[in-house]
Amino acid sequence: MKGFWYLASPYSKYPQGIDVAFMMVAKQAGLLARAGVPVYSPICHTHPIALFGSLNPLDHSLWMPFDKPMMDAAVGLIMLRAVSWEESYGMKIEHDTFVAAGKPVIWMDPDVVPSQFLDPLGR
Repeated sequence: MKGFWYLASPYSKYPQGIDVAFMMVAKQAGLLARAGVPVYSPICHTHPIALFGSLNPLDHSLWMPFDKPMMDAAVGLIMLRAVSWEESYGMKIEHDTFVAAGKPVIWMDPDVVPSQFLDPLGR
């Protein structure tokens, strides 16, 4: 399957704060990239934009429309089950958007590349 995968992750309600949430998902995106998975993380992209562009990083009315074109372009969704993911408003919207579009949704536990992305020998 050609294209990139959209990586949804907790952010605004992450117990250790948004800066730690950013670092956590950057690590997970790096893990996927090392495994050869073309991945886009809206948090990795927009967290620095919010901070250095003096934008509210918690304003869903700003960021969800910003992320929509990337959701539309992605081949599927990876839902990162990091701490507080069940409470994430953004992840619910992302999940519902991909399901409504009929695109695949894959679940990822922290520090584990989903088996769908591994070759038959587990690499």
